[in-house]
Amino acid sequence: MNALRRLSAPCAVLALLAGLAAAKPWLHAHLEPIAGSSLSGGFDIAVAAAAWLAAAWGGARLIDLLAAGNGSGGANGQRPPRIPRLLADLLRFFVYGVAVLAILAFVLEQPVTGLLATSGVAIAVLGFALRNMIADIFAGIALNIEHPYRLGDWLELSPGVAGRVDEINWRATRLISSDGTAIIVPNGIVAGSRFTNYSRPASAFRATVPILLDQEVPVERAKRILMSALLCADGVLPTPRPDVIVDGVTPNGVSYLARFWADDGARLSLVRDAVLTAALANLARAGIEPARPKQEMHRRRPAPPDGDGLRHGLLRRLDLFDAFDDEEVEALARAMRPHHLPAGAAAVRQGDAGESLFVIAEGVLDVQVTAPANASPADAEGGRGPGPLHLIRLRPGDLFGEMSLLTGQPRSASVVACTDALVFELERSHLDPLLRRRPELAERLAELMAERQSRNSAERDRRHGAAPSPPVESQALLARLRGFFKL
Repeated sequence: MNALRRLSAPCAVLALLAGLAAAKPWLHAHLEPIAGSSLSGGFDIAVAAAAWLAAAWGGARLIDLLAAGNGSGGANGQRPPRIPRLLADLLRFFVYGVAVLAILAFVLEQPVTGLLATSGVAIAVLGFALRNMIADIFAGIALNIEHPYRLGDWLELSPGVAGRVDEINWRATRLISSDGTAIIVPNGIVAGSRFTNYSRPASAFRATVPILLDQEVPVERAKRILMSALLCADGVLPTPRPDVIVDGVTPNGVSYLARFWADDGARLSLVRDAVLTAALANLARAGIEPARPKQEMHRRRPAPPDGDGLRHGLLRRLDLFDAFDDEEVEALARAMRPHHLPAGAAAVRQGDAGESLFVIAEGVLDVQVTAPANASPADAEGGRGPGPLHLIRLRPGDLFGEMSLLTGQPRSASVVACTDALVFELERSHLDPLLRRRPELAERLAELMAERQSRNSAERDRRHGAAPSPPVESQALLARLRGFFKL
């Protein structure tokens, strides 16, 4: 219906002019006695010229209809145009040019050959003077025909020059960068250089972050630490799964590429920042620094994966052990036992008895619970049916199993290694002598554990949209702790 409305005006004008042409003998018979033969002939010329212009008008409207996209499916709800805008402009210009030449040749009966020759010379001179602009125009036409990018795509023309395509006009392409500024790039430069389209052929694309580590760091350990950073960084897609590869060996160290998938070019710098931040934090917890140039005299050997310094640093960063002094933390660190978990292995299983907690040194672990087999259909639809339900992802520096260590209750969830992982286990027998020597630590442990449990419950309720749970009472935990340790 919209197409018919747009074509109705040119068609109506053509119909009117056709009616005037058909009534030309009658009009001449009545006009010549009044206005004379000259005005009568001028009327014929006007009608014929108007007919050519009306036909060009209708042709331009038809080109508009063919060029316009309809329906949905684009980034902003509209399909991309079926004919590029620049090509549509050229076709309209050509249609009106043909109409003008036809009026000169057939209506005014003027020779157009000389005009075309003179115009060709003028066009050649003008083209030489404006050759760069003309090159940009034809490059824009080629870009619109080939469609290497469309409106809304995210392009990177060169390092530091990237943005969302906002407009493709006759001469240039306009990008809107992530900081909101406009970048105007001539079409000739775009067509003649290499660029990256992060939105094609699909919205998801893979990006990399290079990281250089000393050769003393074992490759498998380095990959485990960097992989845990990828799995915990905001903006990294879980599928396809990220990975870490060795890119090369240099005099300064081993070059690793942390490769991940993202789906928004506008946030790529933020995702890279999240990956590097997580990687540096995980390396620091493991006692590893990025490689330094070998010309520097300062060299720090990486801490061994199960060294006392690593264990002490992990415990000291945990708020659960804030009440312990350095000597007590050192004694607990020496007593902790390392466990190497391959990907897919369970550190603890839901329902098992336990009297220990675990601190994650390297790798990533998932906390899972198994819903009852008789869960309702509504629960099954909500992801709470039979089978493991993912609750939270634990990263280096996190702990789990503290309730079993301090109260002896069965494991409330399973914790499964998502990557190869290294965890340290602290048992009840390691903590018992300290609590017997300093019973006041039990009260502080109960307070810290109550705060931690309340915080975890609030976060879990927020993620699942549930009503807030009542806060955990520290006195109830203290009574259970004293009873378990027989204080």
